[in-house]
Amino acid sequence: MDVGFASKAGRIDVCVNGAGIPFDEEMAKKVLSEDEIDILVTLHDGDAGASAFGCDLTYDYVKINGDYRT
Repeated sequence: MDVGFASKAGRIDVCVNGAGIPFDEEMAKKVLSEDEIDILVTLHDGDAGASAFGCDLTYDYVKINGDYRT
């Protein structure tokens, strides 16, 4: 599985072949600071595709989950 994020600010990959990879945290901050972000997941298991849409998260939800990073 590969995972990346994309927005108007660019694209950053954070996982390749199921493992986290080193990435530029400043670039990640720019990409993730945009209003709209695409979360790109490639499973490498067939040709099917899917799209899902989410909504804005509350401040408290983001704050609680942001604590895992620090």
